[in-house]
Amino acid sequence: MRTRGMGRTRGRGLGSGTAVLACGAALTVLCGCTVQASGEEERRSPVRIELPSGTPSPKSAPPDDKPSAKPTPAAPPAVLWSRGDEGRDIRELQARLRQIAWLFDGPTGTYDDLTEQAVRGFQGKRGLPKTGKTDEVTWQRLLRMTREPGKWDLYLMGGQPADAPDARCLTGRVLCISKSSRTLRWMIDGRSVLTVPVRFGSQYTPTREGVFSVYWKSRHHVSTLYDSPMPYAMFFSGGQAVHYSSDFAATGYAGASHGCVNVRDERAIAEMFAQVRTGDKVVVHW
Repeated sequence: MRTRGMGRTRGRGLGSGTAVLACGAALTVLCGCTVQASGEEERRSPVRIELPSGTPSPKSAPPDDKPSAKPTPAAPPAVLWSRGDEGRDIRELQARLRQIAWLFDGPTGTYDDLTEQAVRGFQGKRGLPKTGKTDEVTWQRLLRMTREPGKWDLYLMGGQPADAPDARCLTGRVLCISKSSRTLRWMIDGRSVLTVPVRFGSQYTPTREGVFSVYWKSRHHVSTLYDSPMPYAMFFSGGQAVHYSSDFAATGYAGASHGCVNVRDERAIAEMFAQVRTGDKVVVHW
């Protein structure tokens, strides 16, 4: 009887121990710890059993199938002047192009074919779009390469505005000649009938100043001193006369006379020659 009782007691004890071990193993699994066994099991690699995380892994963002926006192209530079424009700014443009040998004729103040060709050549030489139009980029590049033109660079071929007439020109019939503005006004009783650009003698053969009168007219005159033609000559002081000059028409203020008053507009001086009379007053002033 005792032996049987002891057996039951030992059996229950072993059963309880086995239950404890089983419970420990279960806790180990639930807690994610490493379980190591004795004997042969010790030589095996430890096994870690982990529960899946309660937080789902974030899904990767889907690729953006929208095409990337294209960059906005830069606006072309603003055009300052182009064919047909007129004015002082065009004279300055032409004078600067002339300084660097892209234009050979003197400034006219009109953006013509020659000016457009010169601008196009300047642009092409410097890798700029060859439009023939003067835009802001072209103008700034030209400014850096040239100097500020002087007054007579701008009006090399004439076209300058005339200054106010001298007080001595306001009565009667007068050839009113200004050395300051290099202009001649043909005036009758204070009214300007014709105004033309003129050229004077050099420092070695200066044009005389003062009040004179026309004493002789010669339509096809040739200088006996220089053997040069002086058409439409109107003499007012010794050998000095107002007359047409083909050299002035061709080279502008790059040259000078031998003391005469040169006119480059042949049609204008022909009209003036027909109206001026011997005895009409001539005033040469600053």
